[in-house]
Amino acid sequence: MSTIPHITDSHCHLDFPDFADELPDVIERAVAAGVTRMVTICTRLRNEPTVRAIAERFDPVFYAAGTHPMSAADEPMATVDELIALSQHPKFVGIGETGLDYHYTADSAEVQKQSLRIHIAAAQETGLPLIIHARAADDDMADILRTAYVERPYSCVMHCFSSSAELGRAALDLGFYLSMSGIAAFPKSQELRDIFAAAPVDRILVETDAPYLAPPPHRGKRNEPAYSALTAQVGADVFGMDYPAFAAQTQANFDRLFSKVSAYKAAA
Repeated sequence: MSTIPHITDSHCHLDFPDFADELPDVIERAVAAGVTRMVTICTRLRNEPTVRAIAERFDPVFYAAGTHPMSAADEPMATVDELIALSQHPKFVGIGETGLDYHYTADSAEVQKQSLRIHIAAAQETGLPLIIHARAADDDMADILRTAYVERPYSCVMHCFSSSAELGRAALDLGFYLSMSGIAAFPKSQELRDIFAAAPVDRILVETDAPYLAPPPHRGKRNEPAYSALTAQVGADVFGMDYPAFAAQTQANFDRLFSKVSAYKAAA
């Protein structure tokens, strides 16, 4: 029986062409590294059938779907009813990714805000966690998340968190989670590691965002779910924990936030 600590890659993109014709090997390597669960994210709802099929094909894979903020102006506007309907699938476990990105697509800010509010409403209605992408939009992001939460509480993870300490604190104050990606393992990311270190360890997840943001020693190459173990090892150092303890903590955190995953495994 394997003694490798188990972790979950809480955010990856297994439908991207980077993994074409190689998915069985990618997932096998992940499991061998202790990554026993992966959440693959659909970023354009028209691709949902493809992403769903991956989750149906591979037992360790679950999925979420939404409209990425950088695509919000180019895609049909999602509806709350559409997202609720998708959520009925037993392996559909989160709403998004959605959010705000003003780095490259500030010209579509108003459309992004409209899309974000629709996804929040779907998370409020379904009880599934909201998966947030935030870049260069901290003030608007904090305001929208806080205002909606006051109206009707919901759960949320700040995926691939690399924003300001202020946005991190705003999210944590609402009971949300911060997800640690390979960025946190980059040598020049000490400020980000300090933000994570100041957060409660029971509110931390790990992810790859594969095929992007591979941690060292794979930086600059294609990322894959197995490498979330490398980020988790850095996370253990950040929190002054041994790797098995940190891995177990992130597993408990994931189970708490993505409760549909643990319920699915229990039912199986």
